[in-house]
Amino acid sequence: MAATGGTNPMAKAPKASAARKPPEPSDSHAEIEDLIDRRVMPELHPIVKRLDESIRETTPGLQYAVKWRRAYYGLRELGWIIEMVAYDVSVNVVFFGGAQFDPPPPLGTTGRTRYVKVYTLEEAQSPELHEWIKQAGRVPGWQ
Repeated sequence: MAATGGTNPMAKAPKASAARKPPEPSDSHAEIEDLIDRRVMPELHPIVKRLDESIRETTPGLQYAVKWRRAYYGLRELGWIIEMVAYDVSVNVVFFGGAQFDPPPPLGTTGRTRYVKVYTLEEAQSPELHEWIKQAGRVPGWQ
């Protein structure tokens, strides 16, 4: 899918987030660890742990936040680049600049945000997801 509205790095945040204030960043990962340990369904715990590890291993210099029971990963120069939220049967990994990826994640059709639903540990470890995480560290996110 092609991005709409050009490639302006100062483009507005995705519509879903437009009315929300971005979370306050922290250099500490502790709040995300607490979210994973206390709020994630036991069946999804290995998936969320692996996704969290992959994001941290792939993208140096991250800042972290938890807001609305969602984990946020960001970079000072790019803003929030990834949001992860665990539901009952899947984990959504949202890429705030995902429309600019090659290829973009399959879900989401408006604005710059694209996402993927992860149901299994195998999906969490897929090369395609790893590549999207790498690309997230190179495009502007939600600021």
